[in-house]
Amino acid sequence: MKALIVVDMQKDFMPGGALGVAGADKLVPTINRILPYFSLRVATLDWHPSNHVSFAQSHPGKNIGDTILVEGFPQILWPVHCVENTPGASPVSSLERSKFQAEFHKGSDPKIDSYSAFFDNARRRSTGLEDFLNKNNVKEVYLAGVATDYCVLYSALDAIDLGFDVYIIQDACAGIDLQKGDIQKSLNAISAAGGRIIQSSDLLVHK
Repeated sequence: MKALIVVDMQKDFMPGGALGVAGADKLVPTINRILPYFSLRVATLDWHPSNHVSFAQSHPGKNIGDTILVEGFPQILWPVHCVENTPGASPVSSLERSKFQAEFHKGSDPKIDSYSAFFDNARRRSTGLEDFLNKNNVKEVYLAGVATDYCVLYSALDAIDLGFDVYIIQDACAGIDLQKGDIQKSLNAISAAGGRIIQSSDLLVHK
C-alpha cells in the first residue's frame, strides 16, 4: 500500500506566519489534488510546548538562527512557532483535512526537537507513525509539505532507514534554504540514500 505523509502544513509555516516558508501556501492546491491518488493519507503537526528547546527565547543570550547542541544534535534556534493548541499550530484551513485518516504530533517534548515524522532528533521516542504504517501494510511512502530541507528531509531519511520505499513529491514541498543550496543538498541526500524525487504529475503514471 502507498501512503501520503503531509508534513507540517500549519499556519505558522505559511508566509507571514511565525516561521513562514516562502511558497508554502501555494502547495495546498497541489496537495489537495493528489490526495485521491492515495488510499492512506496522514499528516504531521509540529506541536511544541511554549518553553520548547528549539525556541531562541528559551536560551537567554541566544538569538534566532544561532546553533546549540541538544543531546549531541545541532539545534538551530527558531522563533516561537506551532505552540500546542494555538492558532499558529492549526493546519492550514484550505487543506482538505477531512480526507486524512490520522494526524501525528511531533516536537512535544520540551527538551528535544523532532524534525522527523517518525522520531525525535535523538531517536529515543517514536511518534507512532511507523507502527501505524506497518499495521496498514504500507510499503511506499510519499512525502509532501514543509520544509524540504528540515522536516521533509529527516522524515525521508528515517523512512528509508525503516525500510520503506520513499518518494519526495518535489512540487508539493517547499524549503527554507537558510544557507543557499540547502534545499538541493537535501534532495541530493535523499536520492543518495535511495529515495526518489518525483513531481505530482508523475502520480498519474504511478497510480
